[in-house]
Amino acid sequence: MSPGDDNGRGPVRGRRQSVVERPAPISAQASRSARQRAIRELVGRRPFESQGQLVRELTARGFVVTQATVSRDISELGLVKVTRGGRHVYVAPEDLAPRPVIDDRLRRVLADTRVTVGRSGLILVLTSSPGTANAIAQGIDESSLHEQEGTLAGDNTLLVLFADEERLERWHRKFREMQGLALPDAGRPDSGARTEREADR
Repeated sequence: MSPGDDNGRGPVRGRRQSVVERPAPISAQASRSARQRAIRELVGRRPFESQGQLVRELTARGFVVTQATVSRDISELGLVKVTRGGRHVYVAPEDLAPRPVIDDRLRRVLADTRVTVGRSGLILVLTSSPGTANAIAQGIDESSLHEQEGTLAGDNTLLVLFADEERLERWHRKFREMQGLALPDAGRPDSGARTEREADR
């Protein structure tokens, strides 16, 4: 019998046990405010239609939450459901406040710069003096004109793109009003409206 062998089966060797320390769940480390900041960030970035969707996204980020927790957070954050793009989604109260509409910048640019408007399909082609297209585009972006799908500015030419005829016509009418012009009434050719040619006289 070997020394230290009490049962005749040879020396007993203990197994090495590796201990893997797992990080504590985020829910045990983060405060309620951190979780609610994550919720606020999520609903600000993309639409969420249900609490279950938020639970899954928070879980993917490492938070351990239940639907009851998320429901309480939604209430404390004051999130409400609104219809956007045909979907009922959560939004924060501050996102419901209408953005101030500022047309002054665009009106000033149009007062100082002669802009002619042409058309190609569902695209309006705005032509002005050299180097002014970007200023006009920025003025449009900051204005109440929102029917367009997008704009593409060059040096003196700006393309304004539309999804359909109705939106193009509404946009064109309002743009001409900002220029101090008006579209002639189709049924009344001599309606007294100022045209671009008359404005140049």
